[in-house]
Amino acid sequence: MTSAFALLPATSTREALRIEYQWINAELRTAPIALFLHEGLGSIAMWRGWPQQLCDQLGMRGLVYSRPGYGHSTPRPRDTVWPVDYLSVQARDVLPALLEALRIGPEERARMWVIGHSDGASITLLYAASFPRLLAGAISIAPHVFAEDISLQGIAETKAAYEHAGLREKLSRFHADVDSAFYGWSDIWLSPAYRTWSIAEELRAIRCPLLAAQGHDDHYGTMAHLDTIAACVPQAHLLKLDACGHSPHRDTPDVLNAAIVAFVRSVATTQSG
Repeated sequence: MTSAFALLPATSTREALRIEYQWINAELRTAPIALFLHEGLGSIAMWRGWPQQLCDQLGMRGLVYSRPGYGHSTPRPRDTVWPVDYLSVQARDVLPALLEALRIGPEERARMWVIGHSDGASITLLYAASFPRLLAGAISIAPHVFAEDISLQGIAETKAAYEHAGLREKLSRFHADVDSAFYGWSDIWLSPAYRTWSIAEELRAIRCPLLAAQGHDDHYGTMAHLDTIAACVPQAHLLKLDACGHSPHRDTPDVLNAAIVAFVRSVATTQSG
């Protein structure tokens, strides 16, 4: 598939943005949309074939895009430090602006499923909390709900691999400005201000169906994140995966896909009944 680009006009709080995006199964014009939100170092290309596989199983259209700073979207200016609430900015400003630019109106948004991984999973939760009536459901895979020591340790190790063990060269295949992508993410996570970051209380505003999944061997977070979601979102369904690390869509794709398809179908059956 070939990427297209959407231009988000400047606002009083940010510059104009050029966002790289792709449609999956675009010919299914009346099907619901599955919108995919990538991880903290991700992009359209880094999803590989998983969104296509899942959309085919769900019978949905898919929308994937690279957030600002990633892939071929507008890079992060070198002297810019992302704010502590950068994930909230993506959920409440950038994503709604992209949907508007692509002329995805309220009726289509009300049928839309948002599916996010890692940072994208946190954005998924924040979007669901911010727009509780404009979403059919949410899938949050390996979400970060608060700053956890294991997460910070994992990111510090990833930074060392980026600077000394060849990770920069590997990631450079997926980002037009790889340093923009990496340091925008790592610098804010490893800053002292981020140690008190939490979105737990905001989760209480979520009203849509929610499936949250995480692997028991996740080196970026413990099951405390899923347990916090369960405490704050009574209707949430949890999927705790054995023999699975931080990327269930790569580590256990068949199990994850089957759980997502079953959950989406159960929601559709409940709503139609």
